[in-house]
Amino acid sequence: MKPRIFIDGEHGTTGLQIRARMEGRGDVELLSIPEAERRNAAMREDLLNEADIAILCLPDDASREAVAFLSGNNSTRIIDTSTAHRVDPAWVYGFAEMTKEQAARIAAARLVANPGCYPTGTIALLRPLREAGLLPDDYPVSVNAVSGYTGGGKQMIAQMEDASREDHIAAPHFLYGLDLAHKHLPEMRAHGLLAREPIFAPSVGRFAQGMIVQVPLQLESASASDLHAALAAHYAGQDLVEVVPLAESAGLKRLDPTELAGTDRMKLFVFGAPSGSRANLVALLDNLGKGASGAAVQNMDLMLSA
Repeated sequence: MKPRIFIDGEHGTTGLQIRARMEGRGDVELLSIPEAERRNAAMREDLLNEADIAILCLPDDASREAVAFLSGNNSTRIIDTSTAHRVDPAWVYGFAEMTKEQAARIAAARLVANPGCYPTGTIALLRPLREAGLLPDDYPVSVNAVSGYTGGGKQMIAQMEDASREDHIAAPHFLYGLDLAHKHLPEMRAHGLLAREPIFAPSVGRFAQGMIVQVPLQLESASASDLHAALAAHYAGQDLVEVVPLAESAGLKRLDPTELAGTDRMKLFVFGAPSGSRANLVALLDNLGKGASGAAVQNMDLMLSA
């Protein structure tokens, strides 16, 4: 019997991308709810309890409600793409390359919290340096990032694409999260092994998919080469995460945030100042690929492999 997969919230941006990745797969059975019935709690509850794996593509409160529908059910496994459970110790964090053991932990887990797109890039850059002892836990980390507008869901997509709307966004690029209290900060701190939350400055560009995450560092005891070596060692043998060679990075004049759009890959770069006193760590990924839907399908496949 094929594993049954239910995408709760399949008609949203993340859910649609997950479903597109699974169309044509003969190894799973997709359970589905008509869009007109997406708010039918009884139907959702039945499908959640029928599934072998439920992928939640919902706002935080709706995800908590879905988990409550499964109380007393220990057979349905869950991948939650919301922020509701990303720092909950009862849930396994779904960034498979985060540590050497993480993929195995995901494979064995019943409850998996899919990472956010910005945290995926941030943690990918910071975690190996923390584990290698190259960055103190109290370092004043700052994160600057730009995402494609699909990260804002259907409402932002409409605001960016439909000029007839009263709330149309005409700007080619804009900052948000100006109160420095973005919902991704707790997972950046927890899974980046930081003693305090970073300063996080997110922004959105007028492109649909893609993302650049930057972590600039002042260097004292470690060099850019040391940082690169730690990243390269950490991700050695990984198919979806590539650490770009220092010489190749040094020859670049610019980075395009859309380079990996439509893929589930991530590239990591280390750019060093000629003086050796500063470095800029950069992650390049698709906000809906490795940063959301692609990661959810990767986690599902790991869980099915157990």
